[in-house]
Amino acid sequence: MTTPEPLGVLTFNLNNPSRERAGLQLPWLADRPERVLVLTETVASKGCDFLAERFTAAGYAVSFPTPGAGERGAMIVSRLPLDGPAPCAVDYLPHRATAATIKTTGGPLDVIGLYVPSRDATPAKTERKRRFLDACRATIPPGTVPAARLVLGDFNILEPTHDPHYRFFQPFEYEFYNWLGDAGYRDAFRLLRPTAADYSWVGRTGDGYRYDHAFASTALADKVIACDYVHEPRTARLTDHSALSLQLAVTPLQPLLVSDPTATPEPETLF
Repeated sequence: MTTPEPLGVLTFNLNNPSRERAGLQLPWLADRPERVLVLTETVASKGCDFLAERFTAAGYAVSFPTPGAGERGAMIVSRLPLDGPAPCAVDYLPHRATAATIKTTGGPLDVIGLYVPSRDATPAKTERKRRFLDACRATIPPGTVPAARLVLGDFNILEPTHDPHYRFFQPFEYEFYNWLGDAGYRDAFRLLRPTAADYSWVGRTGDGYRYDHAFASTALADKVIACDYVHEPRTARLTDHSALSLQLAVTPLQPLLVSDPTATPEPETLF
């Protein structure tokens, strides 16, 4: 009897790509083995539109709530059907929380992709980030309910025990990480690597930050079989973040028939 392949999910910060950079990101993303991609720092731009259009034309399911002018958000690209209704509908900066449901042999799997606002020291940006995190806490269902659920993306927060410790992070940012644990979600990376030091963003001075996360609900936690940072896109300068790849011992239903999104579209024939 053939053992089903695990379900792979990848979260990847696009870093607001230009059309040129999106053209470089597309083949890397298309070549990834994960069947679900959660893409963060999307914008209403030629670069993000190009990615959404090429994946859609190739038969992928794409959920891309277009951010308003000056805003950024998240996109889900999948070789599996994306069903609704969405398991999470954040009412503040809603384009930063993109959600869908995937059918599996064990029941529905909810995927919630987050792109939490970054901030500086100004009160306005601090309050904006606080409000978004509060909206997530009010809307994301508890991880202790029977549903299998993933919450992943670029959270722009660190775990309270992050090494090194950065003094400019405020208590409300650490509290969101702790809230996920209290709500029944498990940090997938820490499940398998309790003490590992790895980072998804590295500053100019070489200081590392684990900004990108994947949290699994209680029903899904024991199905996490791999969770690793993929540094190639950052070191190759496709973006400024490393990706995070997750493997789940879950069998999806109804895979889509997709083609190569990097292939040159056939010209339309006029009759």
